[in-house]
Amino acid sequence: DTPAFKKSRNLYALNYAKNAAASDGQLILCEGYMDVIALHAAGYGTAVATLGTALTEEQARIMSKYTKRVILSYDSDEAGQKATARATGILADVGMDVRMLRLYDAKDPDEYIKKFGKERFDALIKSSVPDFEYKRDIILRKFDINSPEEKIKAADGLTTVISDYHSSVARELYILDISQKPGLPTESLKADVDRK
Repeated sequence: DTPAFKKSRNLYALNYAKNAAASDGQLILCEGYMDVIALHAAGYGTAVATLGTALTEEQARIMSKYTKRVILSYDSDEAGQKATARATGILADVGMDVRMLRLYDAKDPDEYIKKFGKERFDALIKSSVPDFEYKRDIILRKFDINSPEEKIKAADGLTTVISDYHSSVARELYILDISQKPGLPTESLKADVDRK
């Protein structure tokens, strides 16, 4: 950072991506420069990255000037998942429609494109999901919901995720969703969410 340049107020490759976002209707937010370079080389001109820092509110507001939808494409490792969880809240707070890219069998977009090609990455972009669905699926994959003990752990994780949403409508809808998928009692889930 210098008096003339603040990393927290800029995004890598935004000078290119802002024009592409106007026609594509979305930006792809990556964790690092190499992912952005790989995506631009593969024809995804809407890719941007933070400048070696965690996403800031200023950066989210800058993105919201060019589009209302952001696809988060952070690394699939633990650090990437933590950054994803933080970024979704910041982006939602500025009114962005946040979608999540589910990367399987690769740690980042660069590796995925090298291993599987552009067509498969296109399919991933099209099948990106809202952040709740993404978080829900991570928890449900982690636990065996046929076991009562594991089901309790899954319910605890899911209700923690739901409690982070400020909208009571969102909470109600997400409680209904998880009561149907793993078969958890709605009233108990609601009580747990309200307690957190």
